[in-house]
Amino acid sequence: MAAFGTVFMPHMIQARFADNTWSESALVPSDKIELHAGAHVLHYSSTCFEGLKAFRHEDGSVYIFRMDANIARMKQSSKLLNLPDFDESMLEQMIKDIVKEYADETPAPPGSMYIRPTHIGTEAAIGKAAAPSMSSLLYVLLSPVGDYFAGGATALRVLLEEDGMRCAPHMGMVKSGGNYASALGPILQARSEHQADQILFCPGGDVQETGAANFILIDGNEIITKALDSTFLHGVTRNSILTIARDLGMTVSERNFTVSELLERAAKPGTEAALSGTAAVLTSVGTLIHNDQEFKVGSGEPGEKVVKLRQALNNIQWGKSPDNHGWLTKV
Repeated sequence: MAAFGTVFMPHMIQARFADNTWSESALVPSDKIELHAGAHVLHYSSTCFEGLKAFRHEDGSVYIFRMDANIARMKQSSKLLNLPDFDESMLEQMIKDIVKEYADETPAPPGSMYIRPTHIGTEAAIGKAAAPSMSSLLYVLLSPVGDYFAGGATALRVLLEEDGMRCAPHMGMVKSGGNYASALGPILQARSEHQADQILFCPGGDVQETGAANFILIDGNEIITKALDSTFLHGVTRNSILTIARDLGMTVSERNFTVSELLERAAKPGTEAALSGTAAVLTSVGTLIHNDQEFKVGSGEPGEKVVKLRQALNNIQWGKSPDNHGWLTKV
């Protein structure tokens, strides 16, 4: 089977901004885009993106999950990067149109259609290091994906990093490629030196997020995760999991907590930890690595509550449980 996110539908949908106006959206081949070599995005990283999914239900209908939240976050990212503004309704229609075009290609559960809206600055101006791009390209790619856990869900090994940060604090709320690039070096080093799957960035001992996902700790009936602020990404999956946890009667504590508290709680029997994100949904963390020492989280194996929460979210996405929060949009 092809690696997750490496197969694409032959067409994408795009719209261009120039001369203070947006073009009509159009279907175009997805294997190329036309850019000047001096395009702003190539030199000054004026780019942001989103990741969301569409799901096929048993009756064959296709639903997009939490599209409004992802569009709102992309609009926010575009604003923080000073990219041209767009109407949320325009991107919503683009997403609906391209998903509808390939509705028959949307895999059945546990697969899905991964949706990748992207916004890039296209103005050919290498003198604009301190000025925004006045033109841009907004496009939506589709990638049919299988089960992220096709090989079986295993608990992750996560390195706690107290010295570095995933990205510059004022860029934390922007879903931009540069943030992922800045975390890549430390992640590769952690894999090489500690066989870690990810890094949990904890600057100054403050537990924040990993290179590509939010972090949650489950102690008994309580979920603990860092309170939202401008230094890290406000995950849509994170929000969905916390909402479901409240529905299930769990206590949700969004607050700052330290590496010391994390390690102390992780050692208790029954404690669980997980990373949340669009691709893997909710993935158990079994081992924390700190100062060259390894600490098991609970049993060190995938946790029952993590599995329960992930299944509860999947059931909504797959149409097997009621959508009580209005998260699904029919195509």
